[in-house]
Amino acid sequence: MRKFTLPVLFSLVVAVCNAGEPYHFIKEIPVSGDDGWDYLSVDSVAQRLYVSHGTKVVVIDLNKDAVVGEIADTPGVHGMAIAAELNRGFTSNGRENKAGIVDLKTLQTISKVPTGDNPDAMLYEPGRQEVYMFNGRGESATVIDAKSGKVVATIPLGGKPEFAQADSKTGLVFCNLEDKNELLSIDISKHEVVKRWPITPGEGASGLALDGKNHRLFLGCGGSKTMVMMDSNSGRVLASVPIGEGVDANAYDPGTQLAFASCGDGTTTIARVDGDKLAVVQTLKTEPGSRTMALDPATHKIYLAAAKFDAPAAGQRRGKMQPGSFRILIYGTEHK
Repeated sequence: MRKFTLPVLFSLVVAVCNAGEPYHFIKEIPVSGDDGWDYLSVDSVAQRLYVSHGTKVVVIDLNKDAVVGEIADTPGVHGMAIAAELNRGFTSNGRENKAGIVDLKTLQTISKVPTGDNPDAMLYEPGRQEVYMFNGRGESATVIDAKSGKVVATIPLGGKPEFAQADSKTGLVFCNLEDKNELLSIDISKHEVVKRWPITPGEGASGLALDGKNHRLFLGCGGSKTMVMMDSNSGRVLASVPIGEGVDANAYDPGTQLAFASCGDGTTTIARVDGDKLAVVQTLKTEPGSRTMALDPATHKIYLAAAKFDAPAAGQRRGKMQPGSFRILIYGTEHK
């Protein structure tokens, strides 16, 4: 077998991504259960994917592309933040207004911590080893010490938070306020909002991704059907590109310099970043309803949740989920 150095491997990845449409369907992973879903989270080092699914989190081994376990007792779970060095995960249990603290080896919930009303998005900030739970109806962020499991701060946000990202090098956490068309930054040492920036021409931002090296933020804006690129230092909007309808997740791959926006209309927009410019290189066809996504930067694969639905009844937006149809779709730069 021919061996490649890291620079050569990087060049090969970039070459593939520059040649036509870079992403292709690889395979799917069936997942049992007919409940709804929300966020997906990748632990790239452990090669695990965590998928919120009804009242549990499904655990998938990415080396085997198979379900290997589940985390139970997570009512209305939206997703899980991963603190790999602490061997802990933190679930946002929206229906009980609590965060669950999970042992990643046993997949058992160790304890639960009260949060604000309807914890939704969540993240782990490794610099201070703290977890942020963003409370949708509570319009606040609950900050938890990841080691002790104690709440250390509650930060009022002044709007409905959607997704967030942590930039430990600059000491900031960024968060979308979906109902205010704003992006705000939180000082992680002071636990307070320090800046608010308008996202015009974007509207109704949900997904958020970060390129910490080049100080870029990528916002999936459902109201304007655009992906907006902002400067994370100044808050200046640098570029935007059109995307599909119903965006709910964004990702950025530093290895390929590609930004992603997954949309419920069955498309994922893939755009290349070039300095202050953003250009669409592919509109990847996925499946209707596949609005949430996770990226593994180690393999450059993206994972999207999907299910098949019956035809909607009159006056309904979507029909009933077909039994046994829930699965994870895998797309990557390799061909089938």
